[in-house]
Amino acid sequence: MRFFELLNLQDVVLYFFPALLAILIVGLALGYSHFRTTDSEESMTRPYYRYPEDIEDGQSPFPLSLILIIGGAVIWGFFYILVIGLWGVKI
Repeated sequence: MRFFELLNLQDVVLYFFPALLAILIVGLALGYSHFRTTDSEESMTRPYYRYPEDIEDGQSPFPLSLILIIGGAVIWGFFYILVIGLWGVKI
């Protein structure tokens, strides 16, 4: 039994919502690697720069899952610092 009952609720929230977000991110990553448009296949195969040694530089999309993971980590870090600072909990 914990000394403060609120800690149980905080633990549930801290475990449930990141797990729910992880499931959502994995689902989106499996569903879409990037947004597909009518000319996305052609733009992925066409080189947009050719180096002198006949090396071609193509354009590939940045995966949506990486955008969500990086954005989620930044947002979580910001709110973690904010909540720990406001509650005055020592780490």
